[in-house]
Amino acid sequence: MHASTSPLLERTRGLTWFAIIRIGLVQASIGAMVMLTTTVLNRLMVVEYALAAALPAGLVGWHYAVQLCRPLWGHGSDKGAGRTIWIMGGLAVLALGACLAVQTTLITAEQWWLGLTLGIFAYTLIGIGVGASGTSALALLASGVAPERRAAAAAVTWIMMIAGIVVSAITVSQLIDPFSPERLWWVASGLLIACLTVAALATFRLEPREPFDFAETSKDTSPPSFREALSEIFAEKAARRFTLFIFASMMAFNMQDLILEPFAGLVFGMTPGESTGLGGMQSGGVLAGMIVAGIGGSAFKGRMPVELRHWIVFGCLGSAAALACLALGAKVGAGWPIHANVFALGFCNGLFAVAAIGAMMGLAGSGERTREGVRMGVWGAAQAIAFGLGGLVGSLGVDIGRRALDDGSAFQLVFAAEGALFVVAAWLAVRATQRGLAPPNQSSNVRKSGQGAFA
Repeated sequence: MHASTSPLLERTRGLTWFAIIRIGLVQASIGAMVMLTTTVLNRLMVVEYALAAALPAGLVGWHYAVQLCRPLWGHGSDKGAGRTIWIMGGLAVLALGACLAVQTTLITAEQWWLGLTLGIFAYTLIGIGVGASGTSALALLASGVAPERRAAAAAVTWIMMIAGIVVSAITVSQLIDPFSPERLWWVASGLLIACLTVAALATFRLEPREPFDFAETSKDTSPPSFREALSEIFAEKAARRFTLFIFASMMAFNMQDLILEPFAGLVFGMTPGESTGLGGMQSGGVLAGMIVAGIGGSAFKGRMPVELRHWIVFGCLGSAAALACLALGAKVGAGWPIHANVFALGFCNGLFAVAAIGAMMGLAGSGERTREGVRMGVWGAAQAIAFGLGGLVGSLGVDIGRRALDDGSAFQLVFAAEGALFVVAAWLAVRATQRGLAPPNQSSNVRKSGQGAFA
């Protein structure tokens, strides 16, 4: 066996499925730790400690804002000794931030300014940890997955991330009752230690000693400076368009996240348990869409690049149609097939999300000198800001609309705006991929044209 080979690697096909699943375990660990800080602690601050809801919302928004630095951390993993050290280093920082966030929850009710100061520091660390580990994990995936496997690999890692969130949420919910500060510390510490252990085992000897080059080109082996890397990325028309697509689609994706359950309660009169079940219906749709896109996007290996573009556009337009139906349901009220409507929305969301990540991995390795880390960092930053802004815009839109209109009309306007944004995202996706993704044996002349994997 060649010295650079590994049981986890196939030199002609990149990372094996076992290796892809191991990267998925890293994503699951990240998702579980973030769940603790953005869901469990959010509820404890508002309910058990009677703090203003704006406090946890602001801290969560701040951790998204910190992730604007994702390109910088991605560039660091490009230039460093390996991506694994960035993944594990980021997870360690995330775990430390989560511990401090728990302490913030416990002291803010009695010592407001101390708690706020500690909270800002804690969620800064959380943003750094998520950005550094997540960007490096996706860069490792992008650089090591063969083109025909990208859609399926994206589906696997996203599904595992969601599974990590779900499993950890169920586990924490079972262990944290009856609530006490001491029990919170034990449960949180156990979760964080378990996540770090799983990630450490998953990344052990995962990286290849030599990088893959599926395009079979002689790329300059010395990464450029950070400023040069950003200049190269934004000089590419396709990369600029794809960045706008990521921002628009992910903002639309997250606009209903904070308002779906209030919508179910105010317009359809659902109980908290029923509205939570509706949210679960949407998540089930997302998972189904991811599975279908992951299988379908890899089923036609010869035409896979074109298929990815089709999945993206179909998912965005399907999401827009589902939101148009939801806007109609906001006026109809009781009797509307709300569960089927929400499942369809989640399904289309899952379709475009997996295809977009697969396409992102294709474009990540297309630079003449830039590496996957900084490119994934740019798109990760666009996604993080879009997520935070989407949730804020959706919530503010409903609040403002309810002051001037009835509840149904307020939600109708927000859903209509979200659907329109999905249509814009579909148009941007077509513009960014108008000639499809480049095939694996693309010549270096095409790669150096500045268009990369997209034309």
